Amino acid sequence: MMHLIQRFKLESILLPFCAILVCGLLWYSIAGKSIITEKIDDFGDKIKVTKRAGLSADLPTPVETWTASKLYIEQPFAKRGELDQGILRFTWMSLVLVVQGYFIALVIGTPIGFFLGLSKKFTIAFDPIIQVLRPVSPLAWLPLGMILFSGVKIVNGDGRTVFGASDAAALFTIAICAMWPTVMNTAVGVRAVPQDYLNVAKVLKLSKSKTLWKVLVPATLPYMFTGFRLSLGIAWLVIVAVEMLTGRPGIGGFLWQQYNANSYAHIILCILTIGVVGYVLDRLMSVVESRFKTA
Repeated sequence: MMHLIQRFKLESILLPFCAILVCGLLWYSIAGKSIITEKIDDFGDKIKVTKRAGLSADLPTPVETWTASKLYIEQPFAKRGELDQGILRFTWMSLVLVVQGYFIALVIGTPIGFFLGLSKKFTIAFDPIIQVLRPVSPLAWLPLGMILFSGVKIVNGDGRTVFGASDAAALFTIAICAMWPTVMNTAVGVRAVPQDYLNVAKVLKLSKSKTLWKVLVPATLPYMFTGFRLSLGIAWLVIVAVEMLTGRPGIGGFLWQQYNANSYAHIILCILTIGVVGYVLDRLMSVVESRFKTA
């Protein structure tokens, strides 16, 4: 038995490592390589010329990416300027906004999901509207948010704006894009509650509030957490688009800045950071879900 456990642990480490190695080799094979050649200049002198060659000449190799991005990784919380900070500092700024928008999405989306699951009339009235709004891209919601919250401006004692129209629009966009998985999965979960559970609640003469908290919520929780996890992933996806459009500091804003500067190594750094953070957030949500299941 211990042998099987040790073998499973070894495979869970070795197989992902091999997959990462294969991806790294594929990356290296298609990346551009610097080739130094000699040529004769106009004065008859030999000069060395460096040019890039490869399937994707502008794509840096893994080593070049590390060399160019080392400062941002080794000093992850450094602040050298508004748009020149450590990679984890940028990530933290994005996460703060994501958590705020995600919380709003859950507060609004969960009750709507329960209403959809419990009331056929509510479903008939609002389901068409939800189905129309659900596929709308964050690139479309953000300009609307800028219009809706154009007058929002909160300043501190020094007269500096600490929360403006772009921040409100960003929260609006994250919330409205992230809440749909929570809405739909919660509604499906409520509809899937066995009728026997509700009959027992009637026999015990439970009030509507007790039926909600003692029967419906526990039975719907697995579906709700599926929606919560999907919503969190979408919220993290949306923040990148929002920051790229608004230019606010964060991982998305940094990515857009480096794209405009043709710094391809830093673009890859941002992509890898976004992916790793998204994976960590999903794992954390999975841990929270397992705690609720065992509670």
